Amino acid sequence: MQSTFIANSLSELKSIAQEIMETHKDDRIFILEGDMGAGKTTLTKYICENLGANDNVCSPTFAIVNQYYSEKAGDIYHFDFYRINKEQEAFDIGFEEYLYSGNYCFIEWAEKVSNLLPLHYVIISIKEIQDQKREITLKQV
Repeated sequence: MQSTFIANSLSELKSIAQEIMETHKDDRIFILEGDMGAGKTTLTKYICENLGANDNVCSPTFAIVNQYYSEKAGDIYHFDFYRINKEQEAFDIGFEEYLYSGNYCFIEWAEKVSNLLPLHYVIISIKEIQDQKREITLKQV
């Protein structure tokens, strides 16, 4: 299943986040792809809001993983593997335990840990097509 959305501004990502969660209620692993500044973290922020998290959602670039909590959804994990050099670094932080915890996992720069990913997940690809305008494509793997 593949679907595509157009956001004319970053603020429109909020309604797209809601639609993503409504159409992927049973999915827990989401891969976010896109260039730096495309809106991966912004979309994750809106998804976490939709899930009921009140935490400050920000990029885990330096921490590698941020954990948020929602009364409705439980623990939510947000990964950013931009700064890792080897998959072993993700393995060392217990990445596989997070993946198989049954909790929501949102992963940026997942290509750096491709051998550790489960068989099934949702790819959210964000592409800037004009200044502030984004094309968001979802594909279930």
